[in-house]
Amino acid sequence: MSTLMVFDFDHTVVDDNSDTWVIKCLPDQTLPDSVKNSYRKGQWTEYMGRVMNHIGEQKVGCDRIRSVMETIPFTDGMTDLLTFISENKRAIDCIVISDSNTIFIDWILKAAGHRTAVDLVFTNPARFNESGFMEVECYHSHDCQKCPVNLCKRKVLEQYLSEQANGGRKYQQIFYVGDGGNDLCPTSCLRASDVVMPRKGYTLEKLLARLEAHNGDMPLQAKVISWSSGSDILQELKARMQ
Repeated sequence: MSTLMVFDFDHTVVDDNSDTWVIKCLPDQTLPDSVKNSYRKGQWTEYMGRVMNHIGEQKVGCDRIRSVMETIPFTDGMTDLLTFISENKRAIDCIVISDSNTIFIDWILKAAGHRTAVDLVFTNPARFNESGFMEVECYHSHDCQKCPVNLCKRKVLEQYLSEQANGGRKYQQIFYVGDGGNDLCPTSCLRASDVVMPRKGYTLEKLLARLEAHNGDMPLQAKVISWSSGSDILQELKARMQ
């Protein structure tokens, strides 16, 4: 029996959006209107493909992109939390489920020395093609009407838990830590012994409050504890591990 930490990445582990942070690698740090205005709701991954294509067309190489991405700030207290997780891997499993991409998350965690804290990352696959342009693909397809077309975090979490259970790994408690609208769906598969931790002042906290007020069609069993820093999460984690 152990603890599972599930993290979103943008505005959770890091204190910004990695997909918009990358624009800082451009000479003028801005996108042309033709790219900016091409976004369609629920199709962020396709939009990021166009962003990265534009960055490639401006002759911005992998090394420049990486050096910029490694400067994204971690959320206050999050490095201490990740260090604690790294030091307690016998008792804590840790995964990231994010709408970012494999390259950005790997670069950022490695640069900060926190890659060992995270066992698995579930996010959109990315690679550099022969022209040196970064390409991003959708993580999977699904039939959930509540989530973006490229990623249903509930489907990812349920599949992970099923695979772990089949291998004999059971979790005494799950902490789900996030901030955004796409973090609501996975909270529906949490149990009464689990904790969902929305970031204070962000969309997930507001959606959970609305859900509780209206007793909607997604009954929430897990306890809700809001956080504003990684220290809040660490304090709750330590208390529940005693």
